[in-house]
Amino acid sequence: MYTIDPIGIIESPYQEKFAVPRQPRLVPAATARLKLLGNANTPEAVRGIEQFSHLWLLFLFDKNLAAGWKPTVRPPRLGGNERVGVFASRSTFRPNGIGMSAVELKGITKQGEQLFLELGSVDLVNQTPVIDIKPYIPYSDAIPQATGGYADHEPERLLVVFAPQVPLNQLTNHHEQQVIEQVLAQDPRPAYKKNQLDNKEYAVNLFNLNVKFTVHDKLVTVTSIERF
Repeated sequence: MYTIDPIGIIESPYQEKFAVPRQPRLVPAATARLKLLGNANTPEAVRGIEQFSHLWLLFLFDKNLAAGWKPTVRPPRLGGNERVGVFASRSTFRPNGIGMSAVELKGITKQGEQLFLELGSVDLVNQTPVIDIKPYIPYSDAIPQATGGYADHEPERLLVVFAPQVPLNQLTNHHEQQVIEQVLAQDPRPAYKKNQLDNKEYAVNLFNLNVKFTVHDKLVTVTSIERF
C-alpha cells in the first residue's frame, strides 16, 4: 500500500472541469502558479529548476477519484461516440487518477516563506493537487517523428464574439477577456454536441466570473458575464 502526499497546489483561472482546455498551451493567456506545500516549500527543493524552460507536472484528478474507471472511454476528439482503451486516451477517469502536463516555467516567486512556481498555460482546475515535478528534457522528451493517432493535430478554434449587452469594460480587464476568448474558442461543450443544432445557453466559471454563451455553427456568442 502506497500513500502519496501532494507537494503543491495549482492556482489557475479554471474553477470547474467544464472550462478546462483538453491539453496545456491551448489557452496561452491562462497562466497559473504552483503553490509548494510542506517540505517541498523550500528553496533547496527547486534549486537549479530555473535552468529549464518547461516542466512535467504529475497531478491527481482529485475531482474524479470517487467515480472509479472503466477499461474503455469515449475521447472527445472522436466525437464522444467511439470507444478506445483507457490507456489509449488521456481520460481523467483512470485506474490511479494520475495526470501529467508539460508546462512552461516562467519563474519562481516568494511571498514571505511561501514559494510559487509561475507557470504558463495549464489544463488544470484550480486547487488541483500536484504530486511531482520533473524537468522537461528536449532531447529525450521531444520526438519529432512521433505520431498522435486520433489526436494528431490541434483542435479547430471557433470565432468568439461578445453580445452588445455585455458591458466588458465594467466587468473584466484585458487579461480576463483574453482568457474568456481563448477558452470559448476551444468549444468546451460535450463532444457529441458539436455537429448538432444546439440552442442551449452554457456557462463556465473563470476567475470569479460566470460566463454564459451560445454556439451556432462556428460562432460562440458571449451572452452575459457576472462576478460571483
